[in-house]
Amino acid sequence: MARDEPFAAAVDVADGDSSSSSPTLTRLREALSALSEAFESGDAASSDAAAASVAEILSASDADAALSEQMLREVHAFLSRPSSNQMAVDALSLELPKPVAKLGARMGNCRDVARTIIEFFVSNCNPRDMLCILCEALDTPVALNGPAYFVILLDGLASTLILIQRRHIEQVKVVLPAILRVMHANLSECDGEHGLAAVDLFSAALRIGNAIQEMCKTMVNHRKEELCSILGLYTLQNIALLQALVSSESKHQNILSTCGSVVLQYSKLLMFCGFTYLGLLTGNDVTSATTKLSKEEDDNFLDCFSFAMDGASLVVVWTSMDDDMSKYAGAEFESALKEVQDNCIRKWEAINMFRYVLSSVNYSWAIKSHSLDLLLTLVDDKCTEETNDHVDFPCSTQIFAILKAIERVMIAAPDTLMRKKAFSSLKKVISVVPSTQRFDILQALIENSMFPSLTAIILDLVKNEVLRESRRADQVNESDRSKNVGEPPHWASQVLELVELILRPPEGGPPCLRDHSEEVLSALNLLRLILIIDSRGSRSATMFRDKTIQAVYADWLIPLRSIVSGTQSELEKDGGEEENQMVCLLNPVQLVLHRCIELVEEKMKGL
Repeated sequence: MARDEPFAAAVDVADGDSSSSSPTLTRLREALSALSEAFESGDAASSDAAAASVAEILSASDADAALSEQMLREVHAFLSRPSSNQMAVDALSLELPKPVAKLGARMGNCRDVARTIIEFFVSNCNPRDMLCILCEALDTPVALNGPAYFVILLDGLASTLILIQRRHIEQVKVVLPAILRVMHANLSECDGEHGLAAVDLFSAALRIGNAIQEMCKTMVNHRKEELCSILGLYTLQNIALLQALVSSESKHQNILSTCGSVVLQYSKLLMFCGFTYLGLLTGNDVTSATTKLSKEEDDNFLDCFSFAMDGASLVVVWTSMDDDMSKYAGAEFESALKEVQDNCIRKWEAINMFRYVLSSVNYSWAIKSHSLDLLLTLVDDKCTEETNDHVDFPCSTQIFAILKAIERVMIAAPDTLMRKKAFSSLKKVISVVPSTQRFDILQALIENSMFPSLTAIILDLVKNEVLRESRRADQVNESDRSKNVGEPPHWASQVLELVELILRPPEGGPPCLRDHSEEVLSALNLLRLILIIDSRGSRSATMFRDKTIQAVYADWLIPLRSIVSGTQSELEKDGGEEENQMVCLLNPVQLVLHRCIELVEEKMKGL
């Protein structure tokens, strides 16, 4: 087959380079010539072997950037000949996307030439076939090729999607899981050197979203709604993965600024899909989109959007912290915040959403700090009474989940100010939990606490709640109070159980003071408060029956007094610096313990 001018020109350019005599380049030219001859003669077996030979030569090449570029140009010149055989093009489209993208990921102009070759296949081959071919090419480890390899393939997929004429949703459901697997794998393989290249990958994924957006514009009714739901969830998944990348590369300011502009473009896709800032704040838009897709056959498909809720919360947080995002959102974001603040159920839906970011290790402390700031602006005391009897109030498990997420920040945050902010958030959220659930929530937090210092903090919150409930009871008029004389308050048994949990642990024996002095002190302070409340007014002696007060004295306090005295004696004998610090910690324990014993003994005299 005679060479035409474009093909000859490419060879002439190569001939002007010293690497034009490379054995690899010579073998490539021979393989391309053999391919042409095989299709001209109608030899199917030889044509398949020739196409595979071209792919093998490109795949096996360890050439530098200059020779790689020449090889890619040689392939492109062959494909773009006016006399090219379509069957030869189809055969190469099956074999070349992987090796072409791999060579294109190298330095120099390789990427541009590789993109041109992929675009040629997309334009001249069956779009549905190209979707399958490119998705198969995506199924390769990120570590072997790097982000640039996948950017070339994603750009080819974006161009292919636009050419799809029918069964749009079915085709998208094939493509997106493959893409999102690559995006997720990219996070674990990316390092500082490849950070910007990884951001380029998310920009390429954005172009996939833009292609799906163009699909949506051609559709109507429920099919359009379904595809918009898919696009919205895909967008949120990528935002979550991108934010995780920002966290891993947070020291690189150029990556942070680049990510901001990409997130903004993703947000515009969300607005096109019908998502609103109110729906993102509360998570309702994500729930609605998932519901539309939650048919039995879509269960596996929905799994690839596992971080969609994270993404929704991150869009809101990023909008509150980024000037460009805030400017784009404008009055709509402020209106959404106000609606959430004024509606108690919406407020709790929004509070619940923060758990996705706060409980995850994927996101930076800066993101979590801004999340707490936003949470504090949403929570106030206005809705406490209003939600006490509301049938739609969130269940205890949801409240528990957000409080545990805040606890994680209190424990692990790297600086004191952020830990204090988390503690303020914890107190705020607890304060707006209806009183009918508040002690249950606090009890669950204590029973599931793994850290003595955290247990002590929560016990102090229990003490504050006991004080608040006691003051509320004191404000009730005399006629109402008379109805409850002799009856213990609703919280009494739960609080005593918590005190017993610390002073008489389930595993038996008194607590270990060396490790648990803080929570023991908090438990004793709580017990002292209960004893004082129980000894005053018309409610006198209602919380402690004979058996209860005897158990408190004989099983809780007296064994603890022996342990405190013995431990102090041992520490004073050792006399080291650490021992002296421990003695100082035990002194307030001993003082409160003695006061509790005095109060119990006084109460026992009156029995």
